[in-house]
Amino acid sequence: MTSVFQSRFTYQGSPARVVFGADAFAQVAAEVDALGAARALVLTTAEQAQTGRALVAALGARAVGHFAGAVMHTPVTVTQQAMQALESAQADVLIAIGGGSTIGLAKALALRSGLRQIAIPTTFAGSEATPILGQTENGEKTTMTEARLRPDVILYDLALVKTMPPALAVSSALNALAHAVEGLYAQDRNPMTSLMAQEGSRALISALPRLKADASDLTVWAEAQYGAWLCGTVLGQVGMSIHHKLCHALGGGFDLPHADTHAILLPHAVSYVEAAVPELLQPIAAMTGAATAALGLQALAKSLGAPTALRALGLTEADLDRATALATARPYWSPKPIEADAIRALLSRALDGAPAQP
Repeated sequence: MTSVFQSRFTYQGSPARVVFGADAFAQVAAEVDALGAARALVLTTAEQAQTGRALVAALGARAVGHFAGAVMHTPVTVTQQAMQALESAQADVLIAIGGGSTIGLAKALALRSGLRQIAIPTTFAGSEATPILGQTENGEKTTMTEARLRPDVILYDLALVKTMPPALAVSSALNALAHAVEGLYAQDRNPMTSLMAQEGSRALISALPRLKADASDLTVWAEAQYGAWLCGTVLGQVGMSIHHKLCHALGGGFDLPHADTHAILLPHAVSYVEAAVPELLQPIAAMTGAATAALGLQALAKSLGAPTALRALGLTEADLDRATALATARPYWSPKPIEADAIRALLSRALDGAPAQP
């Protein structure tokens, strides 16, 4: 693989406590105590309410409430409802069990309350490893980064992650892979984040085909979760680019499912910038055995049965002009200039699952 050494950089390590392979329900009470807390509010989506109730039971007297209303893209209106539950329970710590929707809600509550957080991820989303919060209000998703948004403790419980449906596992893993891929060409990348991005990508690209072939192998789930953690850590260390801007625009503007949108757009976003930074994306091409990173990522997604067309998520031809406007407003830094006509053409190809093109 091509190595591009940087002689000047800044690196700030993550201060979070990470417990990998934990029996989360058995360990979470001790983690609450270690934080000096005693009154936990458990957060879940409605779909994972049963898991939340089981966690409440495991916490015993340490649990003072359960809010099961987390939803995608962290709408401010939902956060306001959760704040009422938080204040009523007089909680002194937040415990999020779920994917990016639930962990995002915990961050939004931490922003407003100053409370500490314990994250128990059940997907590969990676939000638990970042100080980043994306919130949606009035049909637009905006992001912010603050150190206090990063969860204090992460419990990676493979038995919980393994309950993901196969289709969600694939989309969620490709979402995680996108963090590392964009980290490789981030404006503020550094040797440490590049190492994590390459190793996280390697682990996911290695594990995913084996996970599809045999979802009962816990060691493969462990490798995938390890890769997703590294990819999420990269997301929390460097700025993202065109791919994440596209996903935020479509997620906030059209309420498209987060992981599926990432899975569909990743090859297209990479094809947009690859000619400008081929040497930085060469490791992905090599890992996938393809001539380019974009071709390799598209082939990987197809082999895994991942979604390929935005139309299947509900986007239509009539939405493209607004989608383009959202994607090009306040653009994130990109190694290739953001041009509205080119972005619209990219979205048009992704709408119907056409091959990614430079």
